[in-house]
Amino acid sequence: MAEASNPKPQEVPEAENLPKLSASDFHKYNQMAEMMQSYHNHFRQTWTAMHNACSTGKRPSNMTLKQFLAYCMTFCRQLTMHHNIEEEYIFPDLGRKMPIFQDTQLMKEQHKGIHAGLDRFEHYLNQCREGEREYRASELKEIMDSFGDVLWAHLDAEVEQLGAENMRKYWTLQEMNGMRY
Repeated sequence: MAEASNPKPQEVPEAENLPKLSASDFHKYNQMAEMMQSYHNHFRQTWTAMHNACSTGKRPSNMTLKQFLAYCMTFCRQLTMHHNIEEEYIFPDLGRKMPIFQDTQLMKEQHKGIHAGLDRFEHYLNQCREGEREYRASELKEIMDSFGDVLWAHLDAEVEQLGAENMRKYWTLQEMNGMRY
């Protein structure tokens, strides 16, 4: 991303004071939201499959317990990697102009809440995989429910913040074209 010429906080225009976007410009401003939505949809689908299995006590068809636990662990690893990339590369760039992506703001705070639950989730899965604990769907569901609300709120809020109507308040088309995401 090109360096901001003015590191001071900028005054953010109201959406109604901005000109109508052409379809092409909308696409450029919305590109990060679309990319993020595809990642987040994967997390939603995986979460839903895991949560349904825990709620009903029935794993997805043709999935052994060992495979199900591995499936859940993959979710943990992928979500952790996704958040690490965001915090290392994406949030610092966005945070130069968008306060919500700065260190002390909502997006990072939501990550902390998600990972507190995700750590418990992963610990439980490891105990089950190692035979230290017997797997109980209701216990895994309880752990999932402890951080599910913040996860789902975050998946929605992040995409909303990256949407065209919000991004154009902070970034020029030239800056959007220079983004490497």
